[in-house]
Amino acid sequence: MKVKQAAVIGGGSFGTAIASILASNGIETRQWMRNDTIAKAINDNHENPQYLPNVKLDPSLTASTDLAAVIKGAELIFVSVPSKSFAAVVEKLKPFLTPGQSLISTTKGIEPNGFKLMSQLLAEACPGHSIAVLSGPNLAKEIGQKQLTATVVASEDGALRCQIQDALGCEYFRVYASDDMYGVELSGALKNIYAIVSGFIAALGMGENTKSMIITRSLAEMSRFAVAQGANPLTFLGLAGVGDLVATCMSPMSRNYRIGYAIGEGRSLEQAIEELGEVAEGVNTLRYINTKSDELDIYMPLVKGAYAVLFSQVDPRLVAKELMTGENTTDVEFTLAKTDIGV
Repeated sequence: MKVKQAAVIGGGSFGTAIASILASNGIETRQWMRNDTIAKAINDNHENPQYLPNVKLDPSLTASTDLAAVIKGAELIFVSVPSKSFAAVVEKLKPFLTPGQSLISTTKGIEPNGFKLMSQLLAEACPGHSIAVLSGPNLAKEIGQKQLTATVVASEDGALRCQIQDALGCEYFRVYASDDMYGVELSGALKNIYAIVSGFIAALGMGENTKSMIITRSLAEMSRFAVAQGANPLTFLGLAGVGDLVATCMSPMSRNYRIGYAIGEGRSLEQAIEELGEVAEGVNTLRYINTKSDELDIYMPLVKGAYAVLFSQVDPRLVAKELMTGENTTDVEFTLAKTDIGV
């Protein structure tokens, strides 16, 4: 069934880009945000001046600070708020939900209380509603500029996957499907850590060989962790895995990359965050994954190195060097048993 109404919860760059696509596809789309000034700019000037400047939004998109009004009648509700605010925002919207409305998370982060992903928070808070996640190599500014982009929608509900593909698909935005919701969502959260590492590697002027090694070993490391949590290893070969990892680790538009780059240039974490002026999910995700990998005894040298750089002021050059002296392991994860690894 074709979607007629949709809502986007959140006024950030990605939420705004998604809202504009929905509106341009002929879907009545309303966007909720806390900032009345930005809402007015979207309604009057068709632009989000704070998070997506110089990008013209579809003129039929409307914005409001009235959560109940935004949600009313929406068949699809995209939740695009930072992970630290996610649970609180879901609690606010829950009373306004009606049967048949579906919830889609676009947030790439982890809730530390119980180590939960955003889809799990949605399922717990809103039982009876279908849940999906949207993740992939999706730099919001490029989407706003209508550059060719692909993403992944993951859900156990096949009909919902098709609805979202139809609602968002257009000449410059392609939506692929997956049923591995946990793997797609976890890969989106984990890659932010490695974008920070790639940022300070680039700032230090290390060569292409080093950058390639870091990105490739990042993929092995994040898939190792996710599979231990029940994800499908094949998910990491797709857009939500290697695709998102490469885009985020190579682009100065990535917030997490910029945090790492600033640290590589000698600034403190606090200075880097202040300069960025936006939420970089990878900083908090790094804290949570570092603790969880210790609990599960999962070998994650890049996570350990990044944690030492950000929170113990260790020289970032040591992260790349640590890979050269760490334990011998397989090139492609899961292809060899540890007993088959030559020394």
